[in-house]
Amino acid sequence: MDKFILIPDSFKGTLSSNTVCDIMATQIKKHYPNSDIYAIPVADGGEGSVNCFLTALGGREVNLVVNGPYLTPIDSFYGILADGKTAVIEMSAAAGLPMVEDNKNPALTSTYGVGELIMHALNKGVKKIIMGLGGSCTNDFGCGCASACGVKFFDNSGKEFIPTGGTLKDIAKIDLSNLDSRLESVEIITMCDIDNPPFGERGAARVFAPQKGADEQMVEMLDQGVKHVCSIVKDQLGVNLDQVKGGGAAGAMGAGMVAFFNSKLKMGIEVVLDTVKFDYIAKDAKAVFTGEGKLDSQSLGGKVVIGVSRRAKALEVPVIAVVGGADAELEKAYEQGVSAVFTINRLPQDLSISKSQSDVNLAFTMDNILRTLKL
Repeated sequence: MDKFILIPDSFKGTLSSNTVCDIMATQIKKHYPNSDIYAIPVADGGEGSVNCFLTALGGREVNLVVNGPYLTPIDSFYGILADGKTAVIEMSAAAGLPMVEDNKNPALTSTYGVGELIMHALNKGVKKIIMGLGGSCTNDFGCGCASACGVKFFDNSGKEFIPTGGTLKDIAKIDLSNLDSRLESVEIITMCDIDNPPFGERGAARVFAPQKGADEQMVEMLDQGVKHVCSIVKDQLGVNLDQVKGGGAAGAMGAGMVAFFNSKLKMGIEVVLDTVKFDYIAKDAKAVFTGEGKLDSQSLGGKVVIGVSRRAKALEVPVIAVVGGADAELEKAYEQGVSAVFTINRLPQDLSISKSQSDVNLAFTMDNILRTLKL
């Protein structure tokens, strides 16, 4: 029996990864009605990550009320996978940019609610937490999250406070002694698809804070605040985060996850592949279908298509990338294990027109790929 693995990213702004899987599976069943199909929709750690993991591996969504970006109650959620021991958390479910709407201010927003999600998952008895970073409205280094889990922050006068982006500069002492002891026996893996350091020209504030509402003056203040915390963490906790890749993710929460939770920062696709046991399920597949909206230079850095292809290459399984468009140097993609690349747009149309036809165009492309496979 033929086996196919479907593991696409979303086509941003047009098709979710779940929808891409559904369209691919429908076309495969037309041509290979008795085949085994493993659908693994992928999200990069931001919005949709919980749903993707639950779709691929089963489990349930847990709904609860936590403190939002401005420490007012909001409805939130996380997922517990079918094993009952693994929680998947999107930090954007408690500190996401859409939550602040027209009230953006990364100097004041907090990740405290993300820590409350962690604590709730601990109360459910989980032994592993997958934390997705992305889509944040914050720049607090994850200090709010850490506070909710028991970490204490003090200013120069010895007063305890919950830092935000605007008050990171006031941190004089960090005390981890009250961090929930259950975290010592829980593995925390953080999904992080950028390699930006915590501060500096490519840091959290300078690159991402403007889209969160920061003006030039605030960007400088936020960057200095993150730099200050890194110095405190180095001196008091013995952890050097100055150049850690991914430390700038989600308002430098990437760095905070390392500092306060001893978490490993990993590319999102690597976390997905490990969690679904890709190497095992794909080893005897006829083909792996992956894809994304645009195959470009960023893709070559190790995002979904290339991450999948590298693993499949080691298994000697062909990988077919079905994408919205491609402007990358495709030879480099082929070197990483991509067997073939197909773009779905059939006519020379502007994206504003073609995006409304993405579902039809994807189905048409898959149909022709499969017809070719059967020759």
